[in-house]
Amino acid sequence: MDGSAGAGGAGKGGGGTGGSAGAGTGSGATSAGGAGAGGTGGVGTGGADAGRSDTGRPDAGGADGAGGSAGSAGAGGRDADGTDDGGQDGGGRDGGGTKFAGNITTQGQVRSDFINFWDQITPENEGKWGSCEPNRNQMNWAGMDRVRDYARQHGIRYKQHTFVWGAQQPAWISGLPENEQRAEVEEWIRLFCERYPDVALIDVVNEPPPHTTPSYMNALGGAGSSGYDWIVQAFRWARQYCPNAILILNDYNTIELQGDNNHIIDIANRIKAAGAPIDAVGAQAHGTANLTATAVETFINRIASMTGLPVYITEYDLNIADDNRQRDVMQSQFTMFWNNTNVKGITLWGYVTGATWLPNTGLMSSTGQQRPAMVWLMEFLGR
Repeated sequence: MDGSAGAGGAGKGGGGTGGSAGAGTGSGATSAGGAGAGGTGGVGTGGADAGRSDTGRPDAGGADGAGGSAGSAGAGGRDADGTDDGGQDGGGRDGGGTKFAGNITTQGQVRSDFINFWDQITPENEGKWGSCEPNRNQMNWAGMDRVRDYARQHGIRYKQHTFVWGAQQPAWISGLPENEQRAEVEEWIRLFCERYPDVALIDVVNEPPPHTTPSYMNALGGAGSSGYDWIVQAFRWARQYCPNAILILNDYNTIELQGDNNHIIDIANRIKAAGAPIDAVGAQAHGTANLTATAVETFINRIASMTGLPVYITEYDLNIADDNRQRDVMQSQFTMFWNNTNVKGITLWGYVTGATWLPNTGLMSSTGQQRPAMVWLMEFLGR
């Protein structure tokens, strides 16, 4: 799904030209996954995928159940005025409490029909460091500019995906000495924030170990006393240079499997204690098709109650070939997401059949023919 990296481009701080490709490819092999509470199978732990932000693949099959009740919201969200007062608001700086249903770019472009269906936009690959700086000191902002410009034109929120990750990073970063790596990571974050000061949400760190590990982890402080000092540093830079954005720790299997749910809670609490200005936890939600909405909600509420942080559903899709079953699972799970006060926004990971990361996750043909899940979703949202 990634294109090849665009040639040329401007120097750092300039508006480069060319394609919006991310570097890096991988196997993304299917894994059966361990059993989660109330269901089976989550996202496996394969290699990094060039067209996605995950390293794993969801399992297919299984039945879905009815949605559970919403849990209470935790404390510690970022307020609508961009300040932290220790209490959770109704959605924070990213929209003053309005829950959104967003989606991503389609093969590096924003379709003209996007605004008919979605009120938040995330770049699938255009915001990854490997896309923005494939060659050192040559920035390619073209793809990210398209996202920003579309969001501004239509008055919707846009997100950065992602600052720090163990995949789709520039190939040149791994060979630098640690002092240069550290300077380059900070510069990358600073330049992005200078160009996109109104970005609403940021996946500051995506898929932390053991899922992926950046080559420059030690340059940012390594494990340190918290076990994740490098993550703490990334969040500090993100807050310093993008002070008004919601800062998110994003990962997969967090609302599918018990072990990953425990792990994201542990990381979030460790980095909070070490002073990281984290505002929310991101749950990719690629592997929920086999789980009941009640089981998924249990994991969501557990994250919120044990970290004091709200949750964003960041990359939701349903790899289900059967139209009616996809609709039924969408209805059950999305209704739960929408009604759960711990969930502050939902971003789906693609909608055009043939242009999504996983097979069978498309919701609409390229000519506009909607699958039943999309028909239901638009009726539910009143769009």
